[in-house]
Amino acid sequence: MKKRVFIIHGWEGHPEEGWFPWLKKELEQRGFEVFVPAMPNTDEPKIEEWIPFLANLVGEPDENTYFVGHSIGCQAIMRYLETLENKKVGGAVFVAGWFHLVNLEGPKEKGITKPWIENKINLKKIKNASKKFIAIFSDNDEWVPLSDKDIFEKELGAEIIIESNKGHFIKDDGVTELPIVLESLLKISR
Repeated sequence: MKKRVFIIHGWEGHPEEGWFPWLKKELEQRGFEVFVPAMPNTDEPKIEEWIPFLANLVGEPDENTYFVGHSIGCQAIMRYLETLENKKVGGAVFVAGWFHLVNLEGPKEKGITKPWIENKINLKKIKNASKKFIAIFSDNDEWVPLSDKDIFEKELGAEIIIESNKGHFIKDDGVTELPIVLESLLKISR
């Protein structure tokens, strides 16, 4: 059975941004079926829109189903995995994933992120959906506190990778290819 990968972009993101096209091409060259959807209402992402959209896109998950998330895309993947009952997926790679945010600009940004931060995630359910998680952080991300790595490590058993000077892993930070994500996905999908 073919391995499927769903790459979920972040807030204000889109399928053609940053390192997503590069990763899609690299994975397809290795035989993966890759989906990089345009998530709904990306300027004001809402849990109640993103999770059903992702569930519909994935269809029937199995152990050949993998995820790569960026920023709020990591939140969406975790919240999707939390809904799975008695189903396992292959694993997930989280890039700039978070449970807390810093340096939000104003009331609009705080309002958009409030439900994502305040509606707790059942990490035990997520861990039951897979045992293979890798979380990648940058040592100079202006929005994601590095301390969030501890939650991924302790609660999900994720392998933690800290990249140097990659910011929030976006094109504005000079990130258009991200080999560590490719390596991580290949590792968990063996």
